[in-house]
Amino acid sequence: MKFAISADRFVLPGATMQGGYLTIEDGVFGAWSAEAPECDIVEYPGATVAPGLVDTHIHGFYNHATTDRTAESINISSEALARRGTTTWLPTTFTESVEEIEGSCKAIAEADEARGEDFVGARIGGIYLEGPFFTMKHVGAQNPKYLIEPSVEVFERWQEAAGGRIVKSALAAERESSPAYCAALDKLGVVMSIGHSDATYDEALAAVNAGASCFVHTYNGQRGLHHRDPGVVGAAMTTTNTYAEIICDGRHVTPAAIKALLTAKGWEHTVLITDCLGCGGMPEGEYMSGGLPVVMKGGLCYLLNEDGTTGSIAGSVLTLAEGVKNMVDWQLVTAEQAIRMASEVPARSAHIDDVCGYIKPGRNADLTIFNADLTLAATYVGGTKVA
Repeated sequence: MKFAISADRFVLPGATMQGGYLTIEDGVFGAWSAEAPECDIVEYPGATVAPGLVDTHIHGFYNHATTDRTAESINISSEALARRGTTTWLPTTFTESVEEIEGSCKAIAEADEARGEDFVGARIGGIYLEGPFFTMKHVGAQNPKYLIEPSVEVFERWQEAAGGRIVKSALAAERESSPAYCAALDKLGVVMSIGHSDATYDEALAAVNAGASCFVHTYNGQRGLHHRDPGVVGAAMTTTNTYAEIICDGRHVTPAAIKALLTAKGWEHTVLITDCLGCGGMPEGEYMSGGLPVVMKGGLCYLLNEDGTTGSIAGSVLTLAEGVKNMVDWQLVTAEQAIRMASEVPARSAHIDDVCGYIKPGRNADLTIFNADLTLAATYVGGTKVA
C-alpha cells in the first residue's frame, strides 16, 4: 500500500521543510517531495509532521508498568502510548531485588518477541535500568530496601534475561564501584547515566571520564548546583558530549530552571522525558509504583505515607507530546527544537538513532503529527494510523 501525507511542515533530518508531501509505502518511509506523487493523499492542513516521539525514561502507562513482569502489561502500555504520540519507548525498571529486575527484563523481552506484524503500538527501543545502584540520600521514589553496589556480574544476568536489549543503566556516581562499572558497560555499548546521586562534581566527572554520558532527570534526585559545590547538576551543565534528561511537566522542574539548563547545555543535548509511572493515562487515585504506594492527584504522583498523607514526588503522568507543547508554551524553544528534543535527541542519547528518531527513506514509518497549536493530531506506527 502506498500513500502520501500532505501538511504545512515536515521535520526532516536536515531541515524543516515547508509544505510538500511525504510518501509511505508498505509501512516504511519514502521520500519527501514538493510535488504531489501519484498515489492517495492524506491531508493535514496546518499541521507539522514529526518523527515518532521517543521516550527514553518511562516506567509504564495505562495502569501497567515494568513491575507487573508480564508481556501483556508491556504491550498494553505500548498500545496506549502510541495513541498519545509516543512510537518508541525504553521500558524502565525500578530499584527492586536482583530477581525481580531479572523478571522485568524477561517480560519485556517476551513482549518484544511476541509481537506480530499486526501489532500496532510503541516499539521497544531497549530497556533502561533505573537502579538499583543509587544512594540512600537521593533514593526518592526508589525502594531503599534494594540498594546495592554496581556489579557487572549482576548486569550480565539481567542482560541475558533481556536477550541483549538493555541499552541504558543508571547509578550514583559516588559509589566505590561506579567508575569501573561505567567503563565496563561503556565498552559493551550500554549508555551509562548518573542519577539518584549525592556525588560531588569531581565524583560525577570521574564517572563521565569512565564512560557515563547521560544524567537522570536533571535536578531531581541529585546533588544540586551551588557556587562552591557544583555537584551533579553542575556536571550535567558543564560536561561536553553528555546528555541531560529533563522532566518537562512544569512540576518536577520549573520552566526557569529548564531555561538555565538549556542555556548551559543547549537543546541538542537536552532530552525530553516523562519518567511516567504506570498510572499515567488513568484517573486520579491510589496506585502502586515500584512496590511503593502512591497517590495521583493534580496531574502528579506522590509517595503515600502510612498515615495517609502525601510525601515526596514519585513521578509524572506526563505524555511526551504534552511535554513538547509545554516547552513551546513556556517560550523556551521553537516548535522544531522541542520536537527534535523528543525524537532525534533522545534516540541519539540512547544510541538507538539508527532505528528511530528520524524520518528517513526505508525506515519504519513512525510519525507524530501536531496541530498548529501543538496538540496531537495523529500518530502512525509502521504507516498505520493509531490515533
